[in-house]
Amino acid sequence: MFYWVMKRIFLGPVIKLLFRPWVKGLDNIPAQGAAIIASNHLSFSDSIFMPLMVHRPVVFLAKSEYFTGTGIKGRLTAAFFRLTNQLPMDRSGGAASAASLNAGMEVLNAGGLLGIYPEGTRSPDGRLYRGKVGVARLALQAGVPVIPVAMIGTDKVQPIGKRLPNIRRIGMIFGEPLDFSQYPEQAEDRAVQRKVADEIMSSLLRLSGQEYVDEYAAVVKLRLVGKPGEPRAAAEPLAAPVADGGGFVQDGMPGSPTAGHDGAEDDAGTTAAG
Repeated sequence: MFYWVMKRIFLGPVIKLLFRPWVKGLDNIPAQGAAIIASNHLSFSDSIFMPLMVHRPVVFLAKSEYFTGTGIKGRLTAAFFRLTNQLPMDRSGGAASAASLNAGMEVLNAGGLLGIYPEGTRSPDGRLYRGKVGVARLALQAGVPVIPVAMIGTDKVQPIGKRLPNIRRIGMIFGEPLDFSQYPEQAEDRAVQRKVADEIMSSLLRLSGQEYVDEYAAVVKLRLVGKPGEPRAAAEPLAAPVADGGGFVQDGMPGSPTAGHDGAEDDAGTTAAG
């Protein structure tokens, strides 16, 4: 009820009046049934702008830090995220991240729309970064289509670190649904996960017109703050199988844009906003 009231009566009309969002391809969102909406991620406000323009409720996986803040501000932020259909996504990897993806699977199994940022975090510089395979695993396991959506100009509205937004027009382009039903019973296949994730990112690249960087955004962020020696923490595998020795299985699928990628920056399946 809170979600509907905020979207239709309070928050939605104000945001539409101020930011005058333009939308293309909204009819690519199915009127009913489960689907994943996979978006590029330029701003904190992406999770606000996009669901307002979709007629059906969209449940987003948002980074768990938004739900664990302290003090009045932290509690208000956590309450807002819970009341606006967002689920905490633990990005630390392992069982915690797997449990978060299972929560997303429950949304899809119930026939809902699940919003995901395949890059796993906001772009640090407006470019499009390598997608993580959590979105692929969810799409393959649930057997649902993936609708790519490109957010346009939201990084100018609320750049990273800026609290108050700039009032300017933003846009979004919803692409045609991507069907991965040609991979039955292959949700755990590492090569298939990587191929599906790459296809989703290719669609986002075409829609957004961004420059593509074949590297994880989280790894780049670590390097920017002077922690280049911690790439594995930022790109910990979640959807990938584990090798016999306990190490992570490497990429290198022939024909993939990530073939031959440095193993220290192996793939990850975290998909949360932030």
